[in-house]
Formats: sequence, structure tokens, C-alpha cells
Amino acid sequence: MAETSLYMRMLPPMSRWILQGGADALSAAARAWPAGLSSEACRARGQGELHALWLGPEEFLLLAPPDHEPRALREALAGMPHSLVDVSHRQVAFEVCGPDCALLLSAACPLDLDAAHFPVGMCTRTVFGKADIVLWRTRADAFHVEVWRSFLPYCTELLAEQVQN
Repeated sequence: MAETSLYMRMLPPMSRWILQGGADALSAAARAWPAGLSSEACRARGQGELHALWLGPEEFLLLAPPDHEPRALREALAGMPHSLVDVSHRQVAFEVCGPDCALLLSAACPLDLDAAHFPVGMCTRTVFGKADIVLWRTRADAFHVEVWRSFLPYCTELLAEQVQN
């Protein structure tokens, strides 16, 4: 799908993993993943094209360029109880951007997206309408939205409906 509007654009394909583990596994993962892992709740960390989004006390969404193989991460976690699941084909991402991006998303998202309450770098699981999403504020005027591929048409049509209103 190409650029769809002035307020929304599809993001390029990415590799994605869900990492879960206890304190020892996450400590090892933080050293092996170049972006590191945030110790602060609901915060994303990035280095270049590698990112780690905090989803829960023992869970992160890792993002990387397509076909990236997290070899160093797998080696660091070898022998430790953990889960590292490739979800690259399950999810897609789009960006909602522009001066009214928070207002557009707020029409179907229950969170307070004002920059004072949802600053740049914050990320969380939430809903958009009835679809589960991961929402990450990447700039003052932009949000990265991760959604299951099957819910993409629903989310983009709901967003387009908000623009028309």
C-alpha cells in the first residue's frame, strides 16, 4: 500500500520480535540488542534502525530492518528461560502525522494523547476502535501505529472517517 493521505502513510516492512523473559534474560538482552531495553515503563529506545518498545514489565517489541537476524541476541539468551518470537508477518505499521495527529487518534483511542501526558518516546498497548494496537509517539507531530495485518483496513478506514468528520 502506498502513501494514502497527508495525515497517514504506511511504514516500510520491518522485522519484529516479541521478547519476554525474567530479569536475567532481559538484562542479557539489553546488552546484546544495540538499542538496549528501557527500564522505564512505556518507553521506547532506539539506535539507528533498531528499536525496543516496552510493552510490559517482562515484554518488549523489537523492531529492525527487514531480514535482520538477531544473532547476538539469540546467543546472549542461550540457556536462559525466555521467549523470542518472530511476529514480522503478523503486524504492519503506519504513521499518523501532522499537527492534528493526536486529535485524529483520540477519536478512537481512549488515551490522553496530549504531549504533556504522552510525550515523544512513549509507547503502549491500547486500542483504536476495537483493534488492539501498539502506539508509539516518535515526534511531537507523529505516531507510529503497530497493528495486526488483518486489522489494517479497519484502522485506516476508521482513521479516514475521523478525517472526514
